[in-house]
Amino acid sequence: MGCLCCFKPPKAKEEPSYEKGREGKNTNTLVYLAKNLSIGSGTYKRRFVAEEILRIGNGNCRARVFTFAELSAATNNFRAESLLGEGGFGRVYRGHLRETNQDIAVKQLERSGVQGSREFLVEVLMLSLLHHPNLVNLIGYCADGDQRILVYEYMPLGSLEDHLLDLCPGQRPLDWGTRMRIAEGAAKGLEYLHDTAKPPVIYRDFKASNILLDRECKPRLSDFGLAKVGPVGDKSHVSTRVMGTYGYCAPEYALTGQLTKMSDVYSFGVVFLEIITGRRAIDMSRHSSEQHLVQWAEPLLKDKTKFVDMADPSLEGKYPRKGLYQALAVAAMCLQEEASSRPLISDVVTALEYLAASPSDPPPPPLSWSPRDGKGSDGEEEGKRKLHSRHGDQETSASSRDREDNMGRI
Repeated sequence: MGCLCCFKPPKAKEEPSYEKGREGKNTNTLVYLAKNLSIGSGTYKRRFVAEEILRIGNGNCRARVFTFAELSAATNNFRAESLLGEGGFGRVYRGHLRETNQDIAVKQLERSGVQGSREFLVEVLMLSLLHHPNLVNLIGYCADGDQRILVYEYMPLGSLEDHLLDLCPGQRPLDWGTRMRIAEGAAKGLEYLHDTAKPPVIYRDFKASNILLDRECKPRLSDFGLAKVGPVGDKSHVSTRVMGTYGYCAPEYALTGQLTKMSDVYSFGVVFLEIITGRRAIDMSRHSSEQHLVQWAEPLLKDKTKFVDMADPSLEGKYPRKGLYQALAVAAMCLQEEASSRPLISDVVTALEYLAASPSDPPPPPLSWSPRDGKGSDGEEEGKRKLHSRHGDQETSASSRDREDNMGRI
């Protein structure tokens, strides 16, 4: 289907650096994480987690340390009415910090769950050192006794999964333009981890439920407990135990345990396919031939006449036909069986910038979401948020033509 490397449009300005003034310290800390936490040394088991964070962070960890009492007060003693969601990792509660008048999301990990002290330590350090508009903001943590609690900024619209794969009756689906802007922002988060962080960070758990949406429906990657630093030096990959979510893992990683940045690109392709089709990566409620999204899509992606059949029916045909073809072409390239055949995430970002900026139908009314029952409500005044395109400035006609010519080569 061609390559993405020649699609770069002219850029008006350079992307800002998010690590100026801290790059040296952060690099040293990330290198330590790569050399020590990646090999299961057991050091984190012999120390209190809070002490380990201070030691490894070398004073560069800006996350606030909360007491359990403070977070109990913020969440009304972790009562059921404050519960936003739960899973194998534990529960997430909505809370409020009175002293700063700030809404927060409080992630209380199961003390015997899948995320242990090591993953907790990795997530605190990663999010304390890495900062980007498309990464969730870690406010602080609590490590009192055997408690493992993470405190994030509150994301009013929940996760991408809530608006794409878990629609309730009457809930309005995401329009095409919003879907493309969400994909663009999520890809930019990965691009920062792969290309700006030194050494690079492999996210390893890219999926719709880990993409949170802020008030303007802009995406932020969350849940860094499985993230890996590296490869470092001359190494081409990181060898590690296979972890992640079934249906999203790259085939070479699932078979060999060799993790690369291309593993994230594959996972992005799966999520992008979910965004386009409205189907889950794995859906056991469907016919056996349609339960695995990638396997279902493979033959259809080889026949351009079938592309329209792949679009999410909830879109009701309200999408640009050319944009659909181009989006599916990008997804297909990310899902190549051979890792070396997949595009760099920076090239994916270039393609998505074009798709997100392309004209589409007028935006729908503001989107809202109730975290207690997951239901959308177009009539509620509270929680309504307008959806804005990231590209607020209109491009010149010449620049638009250049971008369309480049993207048209797909």
